[in-house]
Amino acid sequence: MDQPSTSLKTDLSHAGRGMLIGGFDVIPGVSGGTVALVLGIYERLVSAISHVDVTLLKLLFSRRWKDAAERIDLRFLLALGTGIATGVIGLASTMAWLLEHRPQLTSAAFFGLIIGSTWLVARSLEGWTWPHAGLAALGALLAYWLVGQPALAQPPRESWYLFLCGSIGICAMILPGVSGAFLLVVLGRYRDVVGLVPRLLRGEEFSQTLSTMAIFLAGCLAGLIGFSKLLKVLLRNWPRATLAILCGVMAGSLRKLWPFKKDLTPDEVDRVLKRLANTWPDQWDTQAWLTVAVAIGGLLLVLGLGAIGTRTNDG
Repeated sequence: MDQPSTSLKTDLSHAGRGMLIGGFDVIPGVSGGTVALVLGIYERLVSAISHVDVTLLKLLFSRRWKDAAERIDLRFLLALGTGIATGVIGLASTMAWLLEHRPQLTSAAFFGLIIGSTWLVARSLEGWTWPHAGLAALGALLAYWLVGQPALAQPPRESWYLFLCGSIGICAMILPGVSGAFLLVVLGRYRDVVGLVPRLLRGEEFSQTLSTMAIFLAGCLAGLIGFSKLLKVLLRNWPRATLAILCGVMAGSLRKLWPFKKDLTPDEVDRVLKRLANTWPDQWDTQAWLTVAVAIGGLLLVLGLGAIGTRTNDG
């Protein structure tokens, strides 16, 4: 009778870890991969994800259900996935409210989180060389230019683009230091995606919202099967070059998260069509200093998680 109890405790433990990962996954700048590393389940998670392949499909077509479940560590994934979904649902409504009512402070928190994540990725690349610095600079320049383009300021509203966002964002699950939510911010669909959960819970345009969420989740599944494997190949064969480019991309993308904005279209009521420009505060009042303090708090949070993750990994 002890074994089921032990297994249930393990499942609940994995679900609890999943809630932490899911909660942090909603926050741009905090990588779900980093949290998984801190919690000691990163390698197991990556191994399970990597086994979603042709071999698994053959087992399923052969109706070898037990072998298929063991191949992808199904019990672990179900417990962890339940926790992740709970964490995402629990925090998504809060993030949607903050984006709507506290945009400057929310952007400041994101800005600090991304600076910290960039530093963690840069530090993980030991022994920087001039070629690596050149790749990082190239990635930074490309990202800085890209996030300033009108296409990302007003991203496509079509389903294919949402599918693509899901495919790209989910890849951060296997890469500590890079946030999937941050990638959604860069792609211009973060606000829309985090707004899906509260809209669904309130029953607003239920069928359309459910359809939109299904498209996004289908993109996530495609990313897990396809893009994540490509990323694993890059990290296995060219890890230093890949990390250098990623570090540069994250640094260059900070342009989009600068918290102090000037509204270039004050008469426009549709937030999708609004155009904002980065600026400095007109005066350093309480709000301005609070914005800086929030950014510093986000930076310290990520650096703290990184320090814990380093100790966990070394141990």
